[in-house]
Amino acid sequence: MAINLVNPSGLPKIDVYRQVSIATGSKLVFIAGQVAWDAEGITVGEGDLTAQVEQCYLNIGTALAEAGGSFDDVAKLTFYVVDWTPDKMPPLLEGISRASAKLGITPVPPATLLGVAALDVPDHLVEIEATAILD
Repeated sequence: MAINLVNPSGLPKIDVYRQVSIATGSKLVFIAGQVAWDAEGITVGEGDLTAQVEQCYLNIGTALAEAGGSFDDVAKLTFYVVDWTPDKMPPLLEGISRASAKLGITPVPPATLLGVAALDVPDHLVEIEATAILD
């Protein structure tokens, strides 16, 4: 595997992500921010953060597969969440869990989560971008 995710001793251990991602592969894949659009460009889960996270995550899976990779190759996921507050963490993690179950993978949580005022389309509540390293 090209990615080793670790929590070094001396840094806080945070359950939902790892402090360091060590990449050893030779092919870098940068996936543009994915929003809750289906293949036809229709917003999925209007007003529902969990459903939108799920769709974004599935879209990342589709993009990774096109590049010849999978979530095992992800070095970093960055989440942009509109009007972020800590009470949004459970629905965000539920969206990750639902998508992971559909993909048959172990959930990969965000390395970075940023609250933003707005995204490209008012109906979008979250955007996820990924960086992957493939051997």
